Amino acid sequence: MDRNSVIGFLLLGVLLIGYIFYNQKQQAGAAREKARQDSIAELNKPKTTPLVDTAGFAAAGGQLDSAHQALLSGEFGVFAAAATGNEQTTTLENDVVKITFSNKGGQPASVQLTQYKTYEGEPLMLQEGSFNRLSIEVPASPTKVLNSADLFFTAGQPQELAGGVKTISYRLGTNQPGAFLEFVYSLKPGSYVVDYTIHAVGMQGLFPGNQNYLNLQWNAQDDKQEHDMQNERLNNQVHYMYEHDKHDYFTLSHSSHEKLEHKLKWVSVKQQFFNATLIAKNELFNNADINTKVPESPNVVGQTFSTIQIPYNRANDFSFPIEIYYGPNHYKTLKSFDIGLQKIIPLGTGIFAFVKYVNIFIIIPVFNFLSGFIHNYGIIIILLTIFIRLLIAPFTYQSYVSQAKMKVLKPEIDELKAKHGDDQQAFGVEQMKLFKSAGVNPLGGCLPALLQLPILVAMYSFFPSSIELRQESFLWAKDLSTYDSILNLPFNIPFYGNHVSLFTILMTITSLILAFYNRGMADQSNPVMKYMPFIMPIMLLGIFNRLAAALTFYYFLSNVISILLQFVIQKFIINHDKIHAQIQENKKKPKSKSKWQEKLEEVQKRQQDMQQQQRKK
Repeated sequence: MDRNSVIGFLLLGVLLIGYIFYNQKQQAGAAREKARQDSIAELNKPKTTPLVDTAGFAAAGGQLDSAHQALLSGEFGVFAAAATGNEQTTTLENDVVKITFSNKGGQPASVQLTQYKTYEGEPLMLQEGSFNRLSIEVPASPTKVLNSADLFFTAGQPQELAGGVKTISYRLGTNQPGAFLEFVYSLKPGSYVVDYTIHAVGMQGLFPGNQNYLNLQWNAQDDKQEHDMQNERLNNQVHYMYEHDKHDYFTLSHSSHEKLEHKLKWVSVKQQFFNATLIAKNELFNNADINTKVPESPNVVGQTFSTIQIPYNRANDFSFPIEIYYGPNHYKTLKSFDIGLQKIIPLGTGIFAFVKYVNIFIIIPVFNFLSGFIHNYGIIIILLTIFIRLLIAPFTYQSYVSQAKMKVLKPEIDELKAKHGDDQQAFGVEQMKLFKSAGVNPLGGCLPALLQLPILVAMYSFFPSSIELRQESFLWAKDLSTYDSILNLPFNIPFYGNHVSLFTILMTITSLILAFYNRGMADQSNPVMKYMPFIMPIMLLGIFNRLAAALTFYYFLSNVISILLQFVIQKFIINHDKIHAQIQENKKKPKSKSKWQEKLEEVQKRQQDMQQQQRKK
C-alpha cells in the first residue's frame, strides 16, 4: 500500500471513528439528566390557575352569580357524576395490533403489536401501565382543572362498519344539559393507525371566553424491548415535523425539556424499532411542550410528558381528528404516509447526513428486492455485500493499479530521497516531476478509499436501524440487530465491554491480515505510516464490539472479499512488467503544462531558491 493509499485509509478510519463517537456522545448527558427528573415530573402536574373569566361566568362587580356557583360547586364541578365508577375495558383488534380501551379516561390502556415479540420472547406491548395517558384538560371550576384521564366515561357499543372497520366511542357527560366530551376510535383491518376524534358538544361555555385551544396531554412510557438497554436509550427520541416540512428531534437522555412553538404536523415518540406518533389529520397542532425523564430502572427506557395544543374554534359541535400510529419503524410503511414520517429512521445524521441518500436510493431498494424472494437475512447481507463491492469495483481496481504503479516507481522515489536527504522541498518538486513524467496520479490510491467512505457510513447507519433484521438469526448470531455475544464476561473491560463478539473479532483479524499483506507498500521510515494500519483495527475492536452483528458481519465479509480481490488482481490481472514498460514510454512523451501546473512549479522553484539562500547565510 503506497503512502497516499495509507493516507486515504487513515482519513477514512478517522472520519468513521469520529462519526461513531459523534453518534454516541449523547450518553454523557445521562448523568446530568438524573438530577432534573423530579422537577420534570412536577412540571407535568395539572395547573390550578383560574380558567374562567368574568365575561363568561361573572356578574357585575366581578363576582360569580349564584347559578354558576351552583353549577361549578364541588371538587369535580360539572363532572361530579364522572368522578367515580367501575373500570371496564373493550378491545379493538386487527391482524397487526391489539388495543385495549378503558372507560376511565376513555383512552387506550394497552397497545400490543401482535406480530412482534420482545427480546425475551414476551408479547410486545408498545403501551401498557397507568403512566400512559391520552387526556384533554377540562375545567371543573374557576380554580380547578381536571384531566379527562381521571374521569369515568360512558362507553358505547363496539361496532364493525363497512370494510371491516372497528369503532368504539366514549362519552364524558356534564351536569349541563346537552354538553359532553366524546372520544371516537376507529381501527381498519391490517393497519397500525387508530383514527382518534376529539368531539366536544356544548362545551364552549365551560371554557374562558378568550380560550381558543384545548390542551391534549400525552404521557408515554417506553419499556425495555431489546437486548441492549444502552443502545435502546441512545435511540429513544422525540421527533416532530413543523408546518413547512422542517424535521427535528432530540434524545431523551440528552434533553429534559423542549418547547415547540410553531405549528406541527406530527409528534412522535421513537424507540429503537417502534414508535407511537400523533398526526394532525386536517388542521395542524398549534404547538407542544415536551418534558422527558430517564428513570433509574432496568426495565424502563424513558418517559415523555407532552402537552400538545389543539386549535379550538368554540363551535357548539366541535371535532378535531387525529391519527395515532402504533407500529414499527419500517421505512416503506412510514414513507407511505407522505408526511416525512420515515425521517425518524436514522439513515444518516450529523456531518454524514448526505449518506441517507445512499441508503434511500441504493441500499434500501436492493435490500427490499433481495428480501422479496430470500428469507435468510444472512444470505441477503452476503448478496448485498457482493453487490456493493461490484458497485465500487472500478474504484477498487483503480486503487490496485495505482498501488502497482507506485510499487514500480518506489526504487526511483527512494533514490530521490537519498539524493535530497532532509531537503523535503526539493524532494517534493522532483517527486512531482517524476509522477508527471510517468503519468502517475499520486492520489490514485487515496481517492478510491475516500469514495468508499459514504458506503461504509451508510452501512453503519442502515444495519442497526433495519427492523427487518430484528430477531433474525444467522450462524451463531441469535439476533442480527444486536451484538453476537459468544461469551459473557463477569467483568467489564475498559474500551471493550463485558462480552465477546465473534463477528467483531473476525472483522479485526481480517483487517490485520489486509494490513500485514500490504505492509511492504507502506513507508517504512515513517512510524505513523508503518504501524497505523495495524493500530486502527485494534481501535475499532472496542467500538464495534457492541454494535449490530449484521454490521460487523458485513465489514468482516467485505474484508474477506478485499483479500481475495487483492490477491487475484495483483497476481493474475495486473502485469507489473507491462506497467513498468508503460511508465517508461510515458516518460519519453513530451508533456504539455497547464497554466496551473506552471504556476505551481514556479512557486515550488521560488521556495527552493529561498531555502538555498537561507543555507548560504
